[in-house]
Amino acid sequence: MKNEYSNIETIVFDFGGVLIDWNPRHMYRTILDDEEKMEWFLKHICTDEWNLEQDKGRSLESGTEILTKKFPEHKNLIEAFYGNWEQMLKGEISETVEILHELKKKFKIYGLTNWSAETFPVALKRFDFLKLFDGIVVSGHEKLIKPGKEIFHLLLKRYNLQAGNCVFIDDNIKNVEAAVAIGFHTIYFISPEDLKEKLVAMKLLDK
Repeated sequence: MKNEYSNIETIVFDFGGVLIDWNPRHMYRTILDDEEKMEWFLKHICTDEWNLEQDKGRSLESGTEILTKKFPEHKNLIEAFYGNWEQMLKGEISETVEILHELKKKFKIYGLTNWSAETFPVALKRFDFLKLFDGIVVSGHEKLIKPGKEIFHLLLKRYNLQAGNCVFIDDNIKNVEAAVAIGFHTIYFISPEDLKEKLVAMKLLDK
């Protein structure tokens, strides 16, 4: 008997926070010994919104220059963001990577990530599991970004996919909501264990 997910042919993964443990705190804890000061800096200076502009295609140099001119008193800490960026990549989230390997046996696998075009080659070199993907759309290359609908449509068109035949997995609820609006099946990523439970319930993964 068919279920509502029997037409699924493709799994689309976000990367940061789902397959890769990227977090600026991994790096800033090596140069700041005050947790409260670090959190203030990431909330008010090197913010998520600022970083997203680089993910959308602005050069790292331009992004850094804009911020150091605005906050010259934080110049060294701002320059450390991309100067020590690789230290923000703690490693792969191994339990999710194991799920990826299992899904790859049955489905086409694609990536849709908000990531700077300048730093993504570091991840490609470091994480062998990225070779499993049938295609990857990187926001920095396209100058489009989630949760904007344009980058989802670009993925579908480039790889000849139908949203209704795809499951999209992301740890950002705004991105998940955008995918739902376009017609994707979705999973809001909370943990590898939760992801596995949901995929098993959808009959896309064996127990």
